[in-house]
Amino acid sequence: MSFPNHQIERAEAEAAESGLARITRHAGALSAQLRALSATLFPPSAAKSLRSLTSGEVARILGVSDGYLRQLSLDGLGPIPSLGAGGRRSYTPAQVIELRRYLAGSRPKEALSFLPQRRPGDKLQILAVANFKGGSAKTTTALYLTQYLALRGFRVLAVDLDPQASLSAMFGYQPEFDIGEGETLYGAIRYDGKRRPMREIIRQTYFEGVSLVPGNLELMEFEHQTPRAMIERSMRGHDLFFRRVAAAIAEVEADYDFVVVDCPPQLGYLTMGALNAATALLVTIHPQMVDVASMSQFLLMTADVMQVIEEAGGSLDYDFVRYIVTRHDPHDVPETQIVALLRHLFGEDVLRATAWKSTAIANAGLTKQSLYELDKGSVGRVAYERALESVDAVNAEVAELARKVWKR
Repeated sequence: MSFPNHQIERAEAEAAESGLARITRHAGALSAQLRALSATLFPPSAAKSLRSLTSGEVARILGVSDGYLRQLSLDGLGPIPSLGAGGRRSYTPAQVIELRRYLAGSRPKEALSFLPQRRPGDKLQILAVANFKGGSAKTTTALYLTQYLALRGFRVLAVDLDPQASLSAMFGYQPEFDIGEGETLYGAIRYDGKRRPMREIIRQTYFEGVSLVPGNLELMEFEHQTPRAMIERSMRGHDLFFRRVAAAIAEVEADYDFVVVDCPPQLGYLTMGALNAATALLVTIHPQMVDVASMSQFLLMTADVMQVIEEAGGSLDYDFVRYIVTRHDPHDVPETQIVALLRHLFGEDVLRATAWKSTAIANAGLTKQSLYELDKGSVGRVAYERALESVDAVNAEVAELARKVWKR
């Protein structure tokens, strides 16, 4: 059997290619393909945006009846919804915020339920989502928590501390092309004269109420530079590496109610900074025995890291620590047994709700979308509603824990 000359030449070239050259070539080819795909899905002339929400969805989010919203629109009160086929009403995300303001003003006794933003004296809630086991749905958890809180009227800052930058990608950024030098959190916590104010790094997103500190591979510089900085100079106070994340967040504390940090999948200097900055720790766990074994190692290592931080003068007094069961199939008997084991061991530190395994969530992720963005008809109404009910229940518990900290 003979092969065309161009195939033979290609095979010979690949055989002579070094491992480094091959990996570099593959990285460039894949990156270019992803950029082309992103341009097709979300071209510059059609930037990624959150879809309009049906009146039923808005009513559920606001905690009022659909009939009440209908009457408001008939009376010309509050923002006027768009009318679709069959008289179906829908609101843009900006109109949902406008509705919150209107309802808070017209129903003052319930103002806090419509505009729940923290009041003077309320502590900024910094929620670190962590685990170093791949596949635990850490980034998915951070994404949905961020968007859930924003839809409930909170001002949210999402911080992508993972050099792989999956959270940034979900918000429409391709890290190697869209995020330049000094535009990740590293820009605000680096040790040299190129350090930037936190406000210069924060980006507004298409998702109303959510701001983003994006990530990319530049974040690894903090892991490389920190040992050198520790050797070359005596660091004190806020100059200590594990306090730098907290110091950067403190620059914009007044602008937000929640900061959700998607931690890297390892216990490096960035994760230590996030653990020191956090007011609460959320640990994701997929209910499989290999994941539980990995989490055991994660907890042992985290305990050691926390002890080192505290001995160096750090503070790790969390308002709450919770384990979030993710990608859970409630009909899978072994998984159910593992969840029961976790509840027996950790009690109320395991959230009551679990995030169900769902093809709806997986399919949405294929196009860098969440269920809040996806047209429910594209994945099936029943699958969509079950998946959204599951993640909403998880996030509602987290929000309630924060409200208790605020004594609401």
